Formats: sequence, C-alpha cells, structure tokens
Amino acid sequence: MDFFDKVVVQTTTDTSVEQGPLLLGQSPATVALRNDIETAARSDAKVLIVGETGVGKEIVARLIHLSGSRRRRPFVPVNCAGLPDSLLESELFGHVRGSFTGAYRDKPGLAATADGGTLFLDELGEMSPRMQGVLLRFLETGEIHRIGADRIETRVDARVIAATNRNLPARIASNEFREDLYYRLNVIHVSIPPLRERPEDILPLFNHYLGVYSRQQRIDTPALMARTEECLRGYRWPGNVREIKNVAERIAVRHTDGAIRPDMLPTEMRDVPVSVLAPLLKSNEAPAAVAPPAASLAAETAWTHMVGGGQSFWTVVHPLFINRELTKNDVRELIKRGLTQTQGSYRRLIDLFHLPQADYKRFLAFLYQHDCHVPFHPYRGGSAE
Repeated sequence: MDFFDKVVVQTTTDTSVEQGPLLLGQSPATVALRNDIETAARSDAKVLIVGETGVGKEIVARLIHLSGSRRRRPFVPVNCAGLPDSLLESELFGHVRGSFTGAYRDKPGLAATADGGTLFLDELGEMSPRMQGVLLRFLETGEIHRIGADRIETRVDARVIAATNRNLPARIASNEFREDLYYRLNVIHVSIPPLRERPEDILPLFNHYLGVYSRQQRIDTPALMARTEECLRGYRWPGNVREIKNVAERIAVRHTDGAIRPDMLPTEMRDVPVSVLAPLLKSNEAPAAVAPPAASLAAETAWTHMVGGGQSFWTVVHPLFINRELTKNDVRELIKRGLTQTQGSYRRLIDLFHLPQADYKRFLAFLYQHDCHVPFHPYRGGSAE
C-alpha cells in the first residue's frame, strides 16, 4: 500500500467532516479524479483545479499535497476573494512595520509560511488584475517583496495549487484574467465534475455524512426509505457536496425515530421523479459496455436551434453550458451527432454549427478545455461509434 492508498483509507474511515468525501464514490468520474490526484502528486508542477461551488476543490488540493513529497511540510490555504488588493497582498507576501495604517509590526506572508510545502490559492478567478500581475511575478521568480520593504528579502520554494469555479478562458476573452497567468498555473489541470454528472456517488456521500452527523448527535444512523433514496438520486444538487453535508446535518439534528421519509427532506427535493436521472444510473446487471447516457431535452432543443434554425454554437450551446443547463455529456452528444453528419470532419462541423472557419481553433480549444472533445476517427466514412 503506497502513501496515496493510505490517504484514501484514512479519509474514508475518519469521522471528520472535512476529509475524503470525493473519494467515497465509485463512479467513473470519481475513479478518474483519483487518478488525476495521483498524477498531480507525483510532481511539483503547478495545478489548476476547476469545479463548481461546493464540489470540494480544497479537499482535492489537500489530497494532492498529502500524497506528494511535500506532505510533511505546511499546506497553506489562501482565499483570494473578498479582500481588497492591499490586504490580499499583505496576507500573501507580508509587510514591514509602518508600511500602512495599522501595520504596527513586521508580518511575514503566507507564501513564506508555505516554504517547502504547498500554497493553495482558492477563488483565484476573483483576483484583481493588479494582484494577478503581482502573483505572476512571484510564480516566475519565487521572490518575496513585502509591502513597504525597499528590497527583495527572500526566495521561497512552495508548490502552488490554485482553484476556481470561474470560466477562466471566458474571463481571458473579456480581459478580466491574464492569459499568461492562466498558462503559468494550468500545468496540471484537474476538473471536478458536479454531482449531477456522477449520480452514482450521491447515496454513498449522503450516507457517509448522515453517519458522521448522527454520531455527533449521539444517535444511531437512521435508514433511508426507498422513496427517499429516489428523491436524493433525482435531485440535481446545485450546491454539490456542500449541499449534501447541509441536508445530512439538518436531518441528523432534527431526527427523532424511524427511517428517513421523503417529507423529512427539504421541499425542493421531494417527489423528484427518479426517471429524470434513470438513464444516468448504471444497473448492477448492465453489461460492461454500457452505452453513454442520451442527450437531454435541452441538448435536443439546442440541436434544433443550431442545425434546423441556423443559430450558431456560440449563441445557443455556449451560454447554456456556462449556465449549467447543458452538461459535458450533452455537448459531447451534440458533437457526436454532428461528426456523424460530417463523416468525422471538424472543419465541416464548424459549418454545420454555423461558425466562421476563423473560429476553428477557438472551437477546438473550448472542447478540449471542458473535456468535451470527441475523437473523429470512428466517424470517418460515416460510421458511428
């Protein structure tokens, strides 16, 4: 058993709420996430973790740190949101006494504290353009220049892991995020899928946290009625793992006796038809080669507007995907359908989706960035996958 395996065992058996939730599932997406963590842990390269709010980006960052060679050194998290530039710069790089009002003593920054370990920059997408420039210089040189100091004082050796729930390529296009900083940080890319894209993990996660909070309340972990399980599986969980924890704690705190009924769930979770997610759930009796889930109604509508209505990919699919009304699978299904018609030609797919040929590279970059690219080879000659 290597160190990563030990981390997995510890985090899945520990009763701490903050450890290991994303490692509990066995969905293909979670298995792939474990592989990404192992890959990232084998080097000191910079890592960019992307995912919606509540998916557990800091937990993944901690596991990368704990699984790597720096595990005995500090893991230092920094929240880049909600602080003005001067305070964020002071937090990261420190200041000298008298450098600004309230600076009554010298203060080392968190970057120096992380020397030899890992500096985790959460909410990176909220950082101002000025601070992005300051951060870029640090990433390039490793040099610490405290606010008010007249010279560079030290160099630090800290691995940098950053996380965001923002679409950074879109912010680059709107001049809100530096492209050079993006490429400096995005050496190893780890994408954490939302729960709605891995419904097999919902019940293991919920039961885990229900057990944790039940032990905190000193009660036996209650069972779930079958219909309650259907409601949990059918709900889209916009708050992801954070929302699961909230609902599990609420139930544990208010529970008195008996199994958990659907009416004990929050109103928005009751009577959710499980048929909504049934195509996404693998049956235990299913053969090994299970067909991917079909495209959603929203994807069908997008196809009609593009191919039948003459609207472009950027005006139809892109905003729906950014607003999370289309999933990665939906976009892949649209690409597959298009490649079937174009016999595997992405150049002709550009025309089918009413995009200018000048957007060819931008279109492919979007697909690769969001893990929606589909190999063209199976569609050559009109054959389908």
